[in-house]
Amino acid sequence: MVALLAACASPPEGVMGPIGAGLPDASRVSMLVATTRASSENPGLLYSGERGASVDFNEVVVSIPPEENRIVGEVQWPKKLPPNPARDFATLSVSPLIGAPAARTWFTGHAGSSGRLLVFVHGFNNRYEKAVYRFAQIAHDSGTGAAPLLFTWPSRGSVFAYGYDKESTNYSRTALESVLAAAAGAGEVKDITVLAHSMGTWLTIESLRQMAIRDGRIPPKISNVILAAPDLDIDVFRQQLADMGPDRPKFTVFVSRDDRALTVSRRISGNIDRLGQVDINDPKIRQLLEAEGITVLDLSKLRVGDKLNHSKFAESPEVVRLLGERLIAGQAVTDQDIGLGAELGATALSVTNTVGSAAGLAVSVPIAILDPSTRETLEAQADRFGRNLGNSVEGLVDPKLDLTRRCTRKGEACPGAVLAR
Repeated sequence: MVALLAACASPPEGVMGPIGAGLPDASRVSMLVATTRASSENPGLLYSGERGASVDFNEVVVSIPPEENRIVGEVQWPKKLPPNPARDFATLSVSPLIGAPAARTWFTGHAGSSGRLLVFVHGFNNRYEKAVYRFAQIAHDSGTGAAPLLFTWPSRGSVFAYGYDKESTNYSRTALESVLAAAAGAGEVKDITVLAHSMGTWLTIESLRQMAIRDGRIPPKISNVILAAPDLDIDVFRQQLADMGPDRPKFTVFVSRDDRALTVSRRISGNIDRLGQVDINDPKIRQLLEAEGITVLDLSKLRVGDKLNHSKFAESPEVVRLLGERLIAGQAVTDQDIGLGAELGATALSVTNTVGSAAGLAVSVPIAILDPSTRETLEAQADRFGRNLGNSVEGLVDPKLDLTRRCTRKGEACPGAVLAR
């Protein structure tokens, strides 16, 4: 608990107070922020962790220190106020926008020629300013050209408010659905990627599910959904996917078996495995994910400064660049993109006794990948490592397995035993 509290320490209060002009050589991130939080009387906070009666919109411009004064993946919080833009993140301006029409006007001015929009939904234990600065860091460090939109829901920013935060995600489902629908309805927006973290993945999946049930489909513009360290019951997740129907976005999931925050969540939630901690070497898990066409990036071997191993997707320079260069741009990431070692990283660890030295190769790879086409490319890869390895890898997949079975909206063909360990 001491480690948990230390890792989740709150940032300094009052950083949302605009400082006006920044430095000429500092970077600027202009984002649209939609929130269901209640406003705060403190202008340095803007919004509290309590629940608001409606959705508020603001354009927020954040200054990021010059490249020579920072490290990719880090949010440099000021040690005192006002912040120093030469070394600290700083709020340059906050401009309220009234209603969805003003938000669509923002889309018009920021969608650019690509027409791509990146929507970020933060996780548990996040104050308003923490969500804003983290998203500014992701948008900047990923190098994406997508227009950034943050959806921030009422989190009290306390490790002891897990239950309140979880109910706040349920409270915000319809609001996020309306924001996504408005974005998809804007003519200037051509493609939408949703990036959700931790408990924010529950809010995201529930909003998309609700949209699919209400409208009969998810808008095609919402083409890509990235779930980072998802705090989702994997049995429930499978049924949520079924409720969305077959015409759903492409899903990419970042997992890490050493995620300590999800370990706590699992214990709170009846010791049911969380999606963000799945072992992609488990044949039953692989069967489920491959059948659903879900790409998984396993970051278990990646080391970052986060003591909880819960924010690797944002703190690793390699991963955050992968987000911008491929995933946010709507491109698939396959085993060939990660490298030959990582091609086998998702598989070789399952056959240590028969593979021998090839398993040692996989241990050194920081990112292992499981994508829907992995099994189709394994035969060619195995030839490079010899017939013995090929037989071992091919032996992982039972040709008699029916990978086409999935839940229906009525819950048919969805046995819970498929995920039994």
